[in-house]
Formats: sequence, C-alpha cells, structure tokens
Amino acid sequence: MRMRLPFALLAVLAVAGGTAFTASASSGSGSSGANPKLFLGSSLDVVKETITLPLYEGRHAGQAVWYVVTDSSSEADAERRGVNEAPKLANALGTKAVQNARIVNGRIDFPGTVDFSPARVVEPGPTGFPPAVAKPGAVGDADYSPYVSTNGRTVLNATQVANASGLHDSVVAIDYANRRVTMSMFFGFWHGHKILYLHQDASDEVTAALEGSTFAPNMNAAPGVASNDSDTSARSAILPVVNGERGKGNPERQGLNSAVFGEGDPLNITQELPGSGGDRYTPVWDIHPIMWTAAAIAAGERERLTSDSEVRNAFDDGLIVSAASGPANESLEGLRAAGSISNCPIVARF
Repeated sequence: MRMRLPFALLAVLAVAGGTAFTASASSGSGSSGANPKLFLGSSLDVVKETITLPLYEGRHAGQAVWYVVTDSSSEADAERRGVNEAPKLANALGTKAVQNARIVNGRIDFPGTVDFSPARVVEPGPTGFPPAVAKPGAVGDADYSPYVSTNGRTVLNATQVANASGLHDSVVAIDYANRRVTMSMFFGFWHGHKILYLHQDASDEVTAALEGSTFAPNMNAAPGVASNDSDTSARSAILPVVNGERGKGNPERQGLNSAVFGEGDPLNITQELPGSGGDRYTPVWDIHPIMWTAAAIAAGERERLTSDSEVRNAFDDGLIVSAASGPANESLEGLRAAGSISNCPIVARF
C-alpha cells in the first residue's frame, strides 16, 4: 500500500486527529492570494504542492547518481547556487552526518548512495497512527547522508533523488536531458505564515516511510539535539502536533493523526526560516512532537497552532505536553526532542 503520508515520528507516540490545507492559487500565489517569497527554484505549483529544481549528475562507484542542492553552509556559495544559506550545517563537519566527497572530472564523487528499489509500505494501525507497518521506499547505505562536503569547509544539502535502482518517492517528474526534477512538498507554518517545504531524508525509519523520504540514519550524528545554538548545533526544531483536530474542511485541522487518516498535510510548525534569523536557519529539523492534553480536548481548547510562540504559550498554560522523552529544549520552554531528524528545506513563505 503506497500512501503519501507526511511527517511521522516514533512508533511510541499516541494517536488522535485534524483538515486538509488547500491552496487556492496556482504557481506563484499562495492560498491567501498573496505572492509567496520563493527561496528555491523558479517553478512553484502551489495547488499541486510541487517545485521544479535543477538536477545534477554525480558518481558513486563509477555509476551515475542524480541529486539536488537545496542549502549551503557558505553565504557566497549559497548565493552563487541560488539556494538557502544554512551556516549551521558546518557544525556537522567531522561527524557521520556529513559525507566527505571528492570532485572528479567536475562531478561530485559520493562515498555513499541510496537504494531506491524497496517498495514503500504503510499500513495504518487500529487508530491510524502509529502505523502497523512502515517500510521506507528508499534506504541509504552505511556511508550515505544528504549532507556533503568536498572541501572540508562548506557543507551542501545534496539529497540523491535517482540512480540505477530507481527514484526518490517525492519525485513527480524527472528530465535528465534538461537536468530538471519536480518534487512534492508539504505545507506547514512559521511565525503565523504558511510555508512549503521539501521532504527529502529522515533518520527514523517510520518517519521516512510516512514522509516518502530516504531513510538516512547517519543524519542523527548532527550535533545539537534539542539545541538551537548557532555556534554548536546543526539543528533547529520542528513541532508536529500529534492529536490536533480532525475533519476535512475543519479550519482548525492539524496533526499527524489527521495526516495518517488522509485528511491532508500535518501542518507542522518550524522554528526557523531562511534569512529570517541571521545564522539560525538549517534544514536539519530536530523533531519535537507535542500533544494536546485530555483536559484541553475535553474543554474544547484545541486550535490550529501556527508559530512556536503559540506552542510555548499553550505549553505554559498546561494545554499541551511533550510527546517525546528526549532532551529538553530551553528555547521551547522545556519541550522534549524525539531523537530523530527530518531533512526538510523550506521552499516558500506566504
């Protein structure tokens, strides 16, 4: 059973639910009718939730691999490539989260690669999420990570999307001759704004299966679990709501349960945005799941959350709790990390 189910977490999380976010405009416009700020690419289709990006050819063990570049830790390199600047990626240098690659005959020669041949399988559990079965459709080898350096200084977010074994599950169309690839995305929120972001790799197997991402456990070596310190951490937080309101057409719909039941994107909340917080943006999303309490649900307190400040306020008011037991994040009032990463470059803000 192949399903386009977004942002999962660990199978230990509980279940509940939330409506589809529907974009009403075509390429170049958001659902509100306002023109989006586009961070990547030049061809955005808001209705279809797709973006077309440049496609690059590299090598692994003498064979062709195809990849996209979405972020760079170097300001000058990011500007030259037309991608997001993400300085915190450099904090992952020297860890297994970064592949140390070479340039050979003008192409990146990757130590690691991806097996795209597995069938992606998702079977919902009795209540939907967590799934009874979740097998990713792409698996990185022992050396693979989307984060790559060829000079020991600059780190690129260079997710592999195709090779002889097949295609990444988020690929909608690929044009090898003209070096273009169209990929699917999810809607979410940042500081009250709608955003669109790619779903490329995940360090947790269940997350990778539900997102349609590549399972890449090496990413979890990126430093800074539950930390957004730009001097030491490679991560920033993403806040999925486990048990938001459900129901297609419900303006308060949000959450993993809703997404697993096929009602729409989970509408996760990200802590940072490219260019908005100095050097704090990074696509290395440290998953911090949250849940509405039974008392909040009984009192009708659930609502769609669209910013980390709203999350902090709800947490302070005792309306939500952490749905994970990892390290506490001081910048999020002590909300806890799940201990896994999702590689999700932000494409546009509305």
